[in-house]
Amino acid sequence: MFKGSLVALVTPFENGKVDEKGFKSFVDWQITEGTNGLVSCGTTGESPTLTHDEHMRVTELCIEAADGRVPVIAGAGSNNTEESISLAKHAKEAGADATLVVTPYYNKPTQAGLYAHFKAVHDAADLPLFIYNIPGRSVIDMTVETMAELAKLPNVVGVKDATADLSRPQRQRLAIDGAFCQLTGEDASTLPFLAAGGDGCISVSANVAPRLCSELHQAWQARDLDTCMELQDRLAPLHAAMFCEASPGPVKYAGSLIGKCSAETRLPLTEIAETSKQQVRAAMTGAGLLN
Repeated sequence: MFKGSLVALVTPFENGKVDEKGFKSFVDWQITEGTNGLVSCGTTGESPTLTHDEHMRVTELCIEAADGRVPVIAGAGSNNTEESISLAKHAKEAGADATLVVTPYYNKPTQAGLYAHFKAVHDAADLPLFIYNIPGRSVIDMTVETMAELAKLPNVVGVKDATADLSRPQRQRLAIDGAFCQLTGEDASTLPFLAAGGDGCISVSANVAPRLCSELHQAWQARDLDTCMELQDRLAPLHAAMFCEASPGPVKYAGSLIGKCSAETRLPLTEIAETSKQQVRAAMTGAGLLN
């Protein structure tokens, strides 16, 4: 169910409010362009600055717009275990196919604390759960050993790996018995991650290049390596541009260039610099997304 190109959806705003109509239209466009799965209310969706009501509403809108055509993974991460449980329970009730739960940021738990946090969410929500391991933002790294222990729980089904460590997918695959879905959270590492045993990517770039990202995964699954390399090279400047400033500032600006969302973010994120805009525009043009 979870493989190929999944998109870490932006949450479009209009005058400070969630643009519900725009979001649903954006989800529909993603599916028609070939995206294989949707991830709502992650970091790219500005979950840290969504109210609880907004977070739950965006989850509901995503599931409604998807209408069963592709799986929906609902973000349910927090550094407060009870809050994460509440969001995961809501995702279950709303009809999500899985949840994405980030390693608790700022608290800096031990590996035992990480295990206990994820087990508590797992036990409370009864929904497939993806671990989101992103040391660069959460300042804590889940070890392969801890992940292997969590993978023994029946509903811990996979990981979004944003460690940028290309030895991880192989090491995790060898350490874990049975099926375990590995999705990279680093667009630039997609092809080598797949080659090391990964199953797909939860992508920022797919917000603006859904068809190209999907075609890369289709080529990989067909073992068409020439096409894989061609698409990887074509997308590389775009991947870099999407992180020229804190995400999702660049990708929202990119989305505004093709009329898919406004560039509006919430504080403490601000409008990206003019030099960053130039980099984004050049990357979009180079990828064939702008004339």
